[in-house]
Amino acid sequence: MSVEEPSRSRTITVEVNGDRYERDVDARRLLVHFIRDELELTGTHVGCDTGNCGACTVHLDGQAVKSCMLLAVQADGAKVRTVEGLAPADGELSPLQQSFSTHHALQCGYCTPGMLMSASALLEQNPRPTEQEARTAIQGNICRCTGYVNIVEAITSMGETA
Repeated sequence: MSVEEPSRSRTITVEVNGDRYERDVDARRLLVHFIRDELELTGTHVGCDTGNCGACTVHLDGQAVKSCMLLAVQADGAKVRTVEGLAPADGELSPLQQSFSTHHALQCGYCTPGMLMSASALLEQNPRPTEQEARTAIQGNICRCTGYVNIVEAITSMGETA
């Protein structure tokens, strides 16, 4: 009796930034690599591949998640929003992105997409976060350049305009 090798490929359907995609993916492919390599949305960064740095943060059905910790097949049927999905279609910056720019909340920019996604998840739930709430929301995101002060100011200032 022979043992049949399980299929290594699965067909998934996922909505990313409002566009629907149906793709065959390797069952072991990480969501971050699917987003970057298959969909060519390179704003989502690969940092540590261990879930520690937060550079790969995206929204999965409205929740901020680290896409290096999920398989692409786990997103089957889900709605995903990446940093590319934050800005309006006209190419202007979103209010949060503008706030990051205004408050100098970025330096090298590597962590910025993940920070924006974590911050936007917070702001969708709580449009007027306190400093502590902002710090808690980004605690899973590492920035080696800014010291976080300007990032927190960029997030909390959004409540002033809400």
